[in-house]
Amino acid sequence: MREGFTTGSCAAAAALASCLWRRDGECPAKVEIVLPAGRVFSPAILQREAYTCGVIKDSGDDPDITDGCEVRASVDLRDGDGEITFRAGEGVGTITLPGMKLPPGEAAINPVPRRMIAQAVRGVYPARAAQVTVSIAGGEALAKKTFNPRLGVVGGLSVLGTSGIVRPMSEEALTASIALEISVRCAMDSDRLALVFGNQGEAALQRRFPRLTPVQMSNFVGFALDEAVRQGVPRLLLAGHPGKLVKVAGGNMQTHSQYGDGRREAVISQLALMGAPPSLCQRVYACVTTSAMIPLIGESGYGGVWTRMANAAAQYCEARIRGAAKIDVLFLGEGCAALGQSDGLKEETWA
Repeated sequence: MREGFTTGSCAAAAALASCLWRRDGECPAKVEIVLPAGRVFSPAILQREAYTCGVIKDSGDDPDITDGCEVRASVDLRDGDGEITFRAGEGVGTITLPGMKLPPGEAAINPVPRRMIAQAVRGVYPARAAQVTVSIAGGEALAKKTFNPRLGVVGGLSVLGTSGIVRPMSEEALTASIALEISVRCAMDSDRLALVFGNQGEAALQRRFPRLTPVQMSNFVGFALDEAVRQGVPRLLLAGHPGKLVKVAGGNMQTHSQYGDGRREAVISQLALMGAPPSLCQRVYACVTTSAMIPLIGESGYGGVWTRMANAAAQYCEARIRGAAKIDVLFLGEGCAALGQSDGLKEETWA
């Protein structure tokens, strides 16, 4: 299936074109940037009003809601040297609630796209202070079809991406890829297997255990467990950010949002079993993201809930495979710190 490019890639390319237009006095017809994944992105540039440039988003064969949208960027230079700031233009949302990757009041342009855009600007203006405005044509209407309103992102879409590439896969192709990767890992180490949800989980786990190469299972927890058992793995580690793992602790073996949520309910049930006051449970229930729950719970003295969640997830996973393998679960917090881990997990097993 054909790959595409993220909104972050489009915004960075448009920002580069805006800078080149200012410097050279002419809008370029095309630009070239190197993405975090190492690929080169060379989109055609659309010339709009003064120093505003557009790039048409191509999501490849992925059914992305922004496919075909025009992502625009305008770079306004400030006097003297200084930092690069970001502004939400038309169709890009603004963060209004805590718990996201950026604080309330900021444009909903995620950290990796910000770094990509900043790199593009610095390639033309190495030290100049600048403000980058990113907009997405029709983004405000499209955002109503996403989870943004529930997450407190108002006024438009989020500018996303971690690798710069959109990699589409059908469910059949994705599960086949997971099975193949499990087979490869088993050939290298048949005694243990680590499972993570995606790129960020893999990076965090490898910072903690540098010699460990996990398999990315995406949302297919149940499938990955079944396949690992089918291939005879005796010990498994599930690791990742609480946003996904809390669903497993609630018994969900498919963690995509279209199949359900239950994150708040899973956490609150364990808090209640610990004797947490109803006021804390109500505050946790009001959180729109798991990230927002973490400091709230920690400040209230109930950080041990993540160990309970890890144990619950391990029990559900072992029940899924009828005890055919030993399951360890590791909730990863900021960086690669252990937020909570199941009772049977031993560091030396996975080091």
